[in-house]
Amino acid sequence: MTLQKNPIYAAILVSILMAGTSVVCTSAIAADPPAAQAKAGWYGQLVNVDFVKQKAVVPKVDGVMVIDSRPAARKYDVGHIPTAVNIPDSAFEKLAPGLLPADKATLLIFYCDGLECMLSHNSAFKAEKLGYTNVKVYADGFPDWLKDGNLHAVSVAYIKKQIDEKAPHTLVDSRPKERKYDKGHIPGAINLPDSQFDKLAAQLLPSDKAAALYFYCDGLACKLSNDSAMKAIKLGYTNVKVVPDGYPGWEKAYGAGTTASSSVVAAPSIQAGKESGTITVASFEQIYRESPGTVHLIDVRDPQEFITGTFKGASNMPINNLEKSLDKLPTDKPIIFFCGAGGRSGEAHDMVKLYLPALKTYFLDADIKWAKDGSYTIKGK
Repeated sequence: MTLQKNPIYAAILVSILMAGTSVVCTSAIAADPPAAQAKAGWYGQLVNVDFVKQKAVVPKVDGVMVIDSRPAARKYDVGHIPTAVNIPDSAFEKLAPGLLPADKATLLIFYCDGLECMLSHNSAFKAEKLGYTNVKVYADGFPDWLKDGNLHAVSVAYIKKQIDEKAPHTLVDSRPKERKYDKGHIPGAINLPDSQFDKLAAQLLPSDKAAALYFYCDGLACKLSNDSAMKAIKLGYTNVKVVPDGYPGWEKAYGAGTTASSSVVAAPSIQAGKESGTITVASFEQIYRESPGTVHLIDVRDPQEFITGTFKGASNMPINNLEKSLDKLPTDKPIIFFCGAGGRSGEAHDMVKLYLPALKTYFLDADIKWAKDGSYTIKGK
């Protein structure tokens, strides 16, 4: 029996073949499937982490806005997707008119705290009612973003809180020194230009790989801080975050930061101790907390001691090699030598005064112990 003689069978076969072709074509052109399947009450247009990674990039791309629908202080400030703006769902009606783009065709990607969080879906529906035509929800949200190994961003408000509370951290300005950092930087930040990261990281970053590191540069158009953050992660640092709004965001929120000239002015706050060449413990701790960028900290202990713990931002120049390395000493700021008990640091100060009397040097005559978390105890003599 041939198909030509049996038109019914032929029609059935053609229908099956066409259905199969339709399935193949649909599969070939379909976008990546969303990470989660829609639940009751969810917004219908879902995207996954791979889609978001293509849009949440620095420098920020035009025609896209990533929106964090969670509360600011408790959630967004502490951690968010880089480039995301914060429009808490609870304040959507109030904030959306001023923050959402005028172009209703802009791609809007809402997210919140994962599969059990409805905030992003609620905001997406509201945006659609306002006339936006390209609205998506990343339902897996920020927990999935971190799980996938992407960079963790914090706000300038969070950095201000860390500074005010004197929380242990290292804030790193990844911009060029003379053209950017010296002209204005966030108070307390050290300068580690991304172009010199491989050369200077070992000297400037803390030895404790679990220490909190925050990288920033010139805002959402600048990728230097992201690049440096990834390099730090490759070195084994486990608590690395970026501040996407960077110095422009700080300046907008809190005014101009510290400049090179203001740093020099701060140096006279050094209070000399009773013994010649010493700095008081109180003076040292104030500088270390409030303006570490105004001095150079040099640890003169042996390398095996240095790697077990030291002051953040300190460089290591063992006393036994110091005389051969005098030409490597920085000259732009006062130097504070330290060790664990004051003996070797005092010797370093005396040596420099003998050979390079013009250098401003001090030493800590104190018993100092460091913990792995970056904390320390210090007792003056």
